[in-house]
Amino acid sequence: MTTRTGPSPGDRPIEGRDDLLAIFAGGEKPREAWRIGTEHEKFVYRRSDHRAPSFEEPGGIRDLLTALTRFGWQPVAENGNVIALTGPDGAISLEPAGQLELSGAQREHLHQTCAEAGRHLAQVKAVGDELGVGFLGLGMWPDKARGDLPVMPKGRYAIMLDYMPKVGGLGLDMMLRTCTIQTNLDYASEADMAAKFRVGLALQPLATALFANSPFTEGRPNGFLSFRSHIWSDTDPDRTGMLPFVFEEGFGYERYLDYALDVPMYFVFRDGRYIDAAGQSFRDFLDGGLPALPGERPLVSDFTDHLSTIFPEVRLKSFLEMRGADGGPWSRICALPALWVGLLYDQHSLDAAWDEVKGWSLAERELLRNAVPRLGLSATTPRGETLLELGRRILAVAEAGLNRRARFNESGDNESGFLDPLREVLASGQTPAQRLLGRFEGPWAGDISRIYEEESY
Repeated sequence: MTTRTGPSPGDRPIEGRDDLLAIFAGGEKPREAWRIGTEHEKFVYRRSDHRAPSFEEPGGIRDLLTALTRFGWQPVAENGNVIALTGPDGAISLEPAGQLELSGAQREHLHQTCAEAGRHLAQVKAVGDELGVGFLGLGMWPDKARGDLPVMPKGRYAIMLDYMPKVGGLGLDMMLRTCTIQTNLDYASEADMAAKFRVGLALQPLATALFANSPFTEGRPNGFLSFRSHIWSDTDPDRTGMLPFVFEEGFGYERYLDYALDVPMYFVFRDGRYIDAAGQSFRDFLDGGLPALPGERPLVSDFTDHLSTIFPEVRLKSFLEMRGADGGPWSRICALPALWVGLLYDQHSLDAAWDEVKGWSLAERELLRNAVPRLGLSATTPRGETLLELGRRILAVAEAGLNRRARFNESGDNESGFLDPLREVLASGQTPAQRLLGRFEGPWAGDISRIYEEESY
């Protein structure tokens, strides 16, 4: 989740609707300026007993962040606590239970993206070796109950932890027990944004299936391949889901703005602290009628904060976020942006992908999204084929897009090699979760602790 790293440059009061629309329009970039941003989270655990460390304890999360400053990261404090770091590779932040996230810098090509992920993992592993902590790449804690987990000292999380149980049954699990990989991509125009949004949203179930990696809850199989994805179906219906209006004729910035304004708020950030505005209306805020700050009108930064608290399968800020994938190993951190760059950054691929999904109805898209957490690649598409069959065609489209981009590393390799983990999934027909379940029921003999040996970075 987004972490405030200081005052927002150029912040100013919102004077009208055009100021809000300008946030989306301000993301428009010519093709040559399109970049790739990748975010990935990981679980932190004590190697001695697999416990999730608290923020304060010796060798815990605070010490982990402090130790990372040796690599040039600059600390960001909230109420005297270091809760994030900034540097040339982006920002390191904390999820509610201490999951460690890298929000990577904007990169020109996937070779840079994967190198960035590699640097980050090398740094955290070096510090982890000294502190006795490890890092696990999964979509959900495989063995922890909510009560086993600490809470990080970030003001926005206290507000959200109080609010979540009021609007859904699994919101606390989303906050405390899950990890994801996300890809952030640019657009050239409002029409380009809409085209990418539609393809990204329609194919998000395929990404969920390809990256499904959360089949365990509290040490046992939970009946899902991506329980992380299922959690979002019972988190908060006001701010999650497949956004049917994206597929309506005329969709653009105006329609997304109306949606965002109707999503209840969480908080307002003032003078270094978070003010509880959970459930209140940003429309009231625009009119000076927010109960949490009576008479005060919002800043542009208040709306950008609000946009970060909306959690659909694809999210619009001044860029598009692809949000459907479970956490996983380094190779899949590189594979997710490869999939979406191949599909969305090449016009031929974007058109071909849309041709695959444009005939699906809203109801059919919803059925597919709801089936995938349990069924993965076995889920049936509206055409009556499996996601496995569709996935093989879509991966070929993505590969062709990367080949046409022709971005090479020093060895002369283009970006298509980063799709290899997905090729392996589609060749075998088995999601990462199914492979984990096979080991749990086979060589692990039901011993979930083995997952720490085999799935850590």
